[in-house]
Amino acid sequence: MDDGLFDDAAVIRRVAREGFLLAGGGRATLLQIAHPGVARGVYEHSDFAERPLDRLRTTMSYVFGVLFGTVEEGRAISRAVAARHRTVTGPGYRADDPDLQVWVNATLYDTAVLIYERVFGRLGAAELDECFRQYRVLATSIGCPEEAWPVDRAAFTAYWDHTVGTLRVGDEAREIAAALMRPRNIPLVLRPATPLNRLVTVGLLPEPIRAGFGYTWSPGRQRAFDAFFRAAAVTCPRLPARLRDVAKDHYLGDLRRRLARRRNPLTTDGR
Repeated sequence: MDDGLFDDAAVIRRVAREGFLLAGGGRATLLQIAHPGVARGVYEHSDFAERPLDRLRTTMSYVFGVLFGTVEEGRAISRAVAARHRTVTGPGYRADDPDLQVWVNATLYDTAVLIYERVFGRLGAAELDECFRQYRVLATSIGCPEEAWPVDRAAFTAYWDHTVGTLRVGDEAREIAAALMRPRNIPLVLRPATPLNRLVTVGLLPEPIRAGFGYTWSPGRQRAFDAFFRAAAVTCPRLPARLRDVAKDHYLGDLRRRLARRRNPLTTDGR
């Protein structure tokens, strides 16, 4: 039976299966668009700020398809994403640039580990090494050369610190972020959660990036942020597996239904 690229004992599956990691989606997205090449591509080629749930569907279909799907399912969604990226080009940027692919994947990896360890407990050094090596697949599956991903966690830390410290958030990124942080086109049932999403997103950002977007922080916000994660650390590890896996099961099931409808082209824009 084709169980995919990893088995269930793989650290990356243990980490990525947790639905609570979606709380870091805003952080990962804002970190991505803090890079001027990513921001320009998004600004000129995407309307995901107007359709944030479709963007989430695209990203999660790719992540869960590669990490939890069969090999063929992972290849199918990877081909679709890579094809879409080849169309996203413009002066000074292209979505299939390995530098941009590494940065986008770095934000996914760093955010996943950051939230997992806050809520579910620290990973050992060997587990972190394994998870880091395995996360490379989310970049290489869409064409990023293997050698572009940092060779080990020490190299990644140096890369991360340098990039976060030198990025300059531009006007395009701030405009996209403003639309994402106060979304209009989301179901009414989700709108009461948007203030909490803003708090968590801003609180998780590295300080240089937070300042670059013009967000302020305060002791009161820090207390609310800390209280949220303390509550999550008490509650989430005790939830039954079927609830912790609900995001993975939903998006992987959605991908499989779309792949089954081969008469309809697989798209990466959520339609």
